[in-house]
Amino acid sequence: MYLENKTSLEIEMSQTASQGHQGRSSLRSPKAVAGNFGELCLLEGISERLDTQKLQQSAGQCVIHTEGFVPIRQEDGNNFSAVNILRGKTNSANLTERSPLLRFSQDDSITYMTLHDPSFVGVEEPWNNGSLDVERRYRLGSEVTSLSLSRSSSSEKYDPLDNLNLISKTATIFAFVVLCSLFFSMYPDRDNPWRMVAVSPTESFSMNVTDFRDNALLKLQVAGPFAGGMIDLTTQEYILIQVEQTEQPGQRRRRTQQVTHNWTIPLHAERSDQIVETKTFEMLSSDPIAITIQAFLQDNEVVPLSMTHQSLYVSVETQVAIAGIILAGVYVLIIFEIVHRTLAAMLGSLAALAALSIIGNRPSLVTVVEWIDYETLALLFGMMVLVAIFSETGFFDYCAVKAYQLARGRVWPMIIILCLIAAILSAFLDNVTTMMLFTPVTIRLCEVLNLDPRHVLIAEVIFTNIGGAATAVGDPPNVIIVSNQDLRREGIDFASFTGYMFLGICLVLFTSFPFLRMLYWNKKLYNKESIEIVELKHEILVWRQTAQRINPASREETAVKCLLMQKVLNLESLLRKMMKTFQRLKKAQEHRTLRITLSHRITDKVLLVKCVSVLGVVIFMFFLNSFVPSIHLDLGWIAILGALWLLVLADIQDFEIILHRVEWATLLFFAGLFVLMEALAQLQLIDYIGEQTALLIKAVPEDQRLAIAIILVMWVSALASSLIDNIPFTATMIPVLINLSQDADVNLPVKPLIFALAMGACLGGNGTLIGASANVVCAGIAEQHGYGFSFMEFFKLGFPMMIMTCMIGMCYLLATHIGLGWNM
Repeated sequence: MYLENKTSLEIEMSQTASQGHQGRSSLRSPKAVAGNFGELCLLEGISERLDTQKLQQSAGQCVIHTEGFVPIRQEDGNNFSAVNILRGKTNSANLTERSPLLRFSQDDSITYMTLHDPSFVGVEEPWNNGSLDVERRYRLGSEVTSLSLSRSSSSEKYDPLDNLNLISKTATIFAFVVLCSLFFSMYPDRDNPWRMVAVSPTESFSMNVTDFRDNALLKLQVAGPFAGGMIDLTTQEYILIQVEQTEQPGQRRRRTQQVTHNWTIPLHAERSDQIVETKTFEMLSSDPIAITIQAFLQDNEVVPLSMTHQSLYVSVETQVAIAGIILAGVYVLIIFEIVHRTLAAMLGSLAALAALSIIGNRPSLVTVVEWIDYETLALLFGMMVLVAIFSETGFFDYCAVKAYQLARGRVWPMIIILCLIAAILSAFLDNVTTMMLFTPVTIRLCEVLNLDPRHVLIAEVIFTNIGGAATAVGDPPNVIIVSNQDLRREGIDFASFTGYMFLGICLVLFTSFPFLRMLYWNKKLYNKESIEIVELKHEILVWRQTAQRINPASREETAVKCLLMQKVLNLESLLRKMMKTFQRLKKAQEHRTLRITLSHRITDKVLLVKCVSVLGVVIFMFFLNSFVPSIHLDLGWIAILGALWLLVLADIQDFEIILHRVEWATLLFFAGLFVLMEALAQLQLIDYIGEQTALLIKAVPEDQRLAIAIILVMWVSALASSLIDNIPFTATMIPVLINLSQDADVNLPVKPLIFALAMGACLGGNGTLIGASANVVCAGIAEQHGYGFSFMEFFKLGFPMMIMTCMIGMCYLLATHIGLGWNM
């Protein structure tokens, strides 16, 4: 865009292949060249769209500029077809057809030839005689790549201390990975056989466990037709499991001591679903343990069960401490950006698996794979494919221009409108879907207004998380709460939950806008430099990322990568000159709007109709999935099917271009995060948080217990959800709160506790970058566009917003349940 002497990257392809004049240039076939550069030109913000299929089929010529692909008229077929690439330090004199594409001069700078020269006329040679020329021109193996890239990188001066820090960081992380791998490989997979058991009111089951160690935990897993939650034992059928151990007198104890644990599991009325329940018991010593299972039923029937047991070698407190250290280590890696957040999640998962191996609870590979939530990954992948194809229509650019015209150049009205629309949509759609649709539009709009997209995107994702808490389908914790059968019997269904939460979230939403304005009071939303300098910096960043993404599998691709790195050096040199001499030019607003409108149009109306139709059907199916139980499709299946429909309708030929637009790093981050959170749950971290919360509530005087319980559940849920995934935390806290409400000594209603859990789990996602899925998705898409924001950048805005919104939500809960006595 901003090259010296207005140089451009030109690729000319002629019809000489069909007329027998093949092989005179050192390029591959036009189809191969179009395929390579078609991928480069999909980068948004640099070039306009390229119809690769048409380019491959065209017999005319094409000139590829850095500002876009512009077709030119067909010239004489006898003329030479060549490529004009990056006229940086170029000497067009004495150029022949055998001149190399790249060569190194005496001053160690890279020099490349301009093949498109008016004075140059090549001699026609058959293709089979030009193999030697091709070999000479593409004499760019791995040694050229490493040399050129090293010379490119050597233009920047590095501090030796930085190199030392890099080496020490790499060595430390590698040593940690090797150590965890050794611990993980030293212990076998947990392979405890399941034992089939049949119990009835007249027949019980008993067994003794003898292979036990001192100071160990007994982990029991029982599978059967169970009902989740705690049920009134006077009216419900249930299974009672007793675990007893008697320690005989010895050196440590003078008298006999006996410990007994009772575990009650309610049975499902239909006896259909098989649910696995797990509980860990702390034992006294290595003496034998007696396990007894009894059934309390209304009639004399047999209940089939399966059971397995396992010995753990570390106490619960030690496991929780290990889990806390692993979680803190992951946050240190992400906060200080020591490694990419995807690698941080993978390292944390490896450390957690190694810890499980040490305590004797190493899971198998199949179990680890089952921990991954594939519905969420399918939803993300399907929506990424849909948005990737949708962006090729120019619809996001068009929406940005319309929003710019409606806002009349005023920034804050536009930001408020965007945040409000995002909050409303996220109340009915999944937060991830909302941000996938809004992030590209916001980035285009900020580029038009010369705004920094990072601050606007953070504001949008914050209000997306707030809006998602308003309904029962807006956020996964709400879906878990409404789907619980025990809570439905308590009167918490879709309508009552949505009605109560909607009023509170509306109050939170409208009080958040003034606070957001206060947070942004001293922040410069406009870029400090002019729009030309900002665009040039962004162009340098995207070209560098493009060069890094090219895999030099062939010599041609190696040459392209070298040329792209040289282009980056030329642009950086130009940027330094512009920073010294450039003065901001004030242009008329009307001229700017006209230029923006002309450059951001709908580029493919037919594809736009197809995309809007498929996306409309997908969103409609999302709604039906929440209200119509006869549709047996999860959100992941709907997104995958929608992506498949659009791939067929759009007639995508080059499938790799679409796959390059998929955020694979984000998908891998979520997979690692799922494994990490489940491993931390296996280390008793989430159960420990729930148990300690219940103990604190029981310690409060009875007259203040409800208010303290609401405050405690609200803030514990918010802080925990900002640090760990709110889905397993919500699923763990629901039975804890139900059990707490049914405790006769506590005497608390369950509705205020559940609403406090929902409010805290949803609003707590704004606390950190990895607190909610929408945060990670937004950061991944922004990073792909060259506007990635760090953990601390999000934390400085998101955490104060989380504190403020939780304060408003807490006041709403206390006013309605304590002051007005709702849902008592």
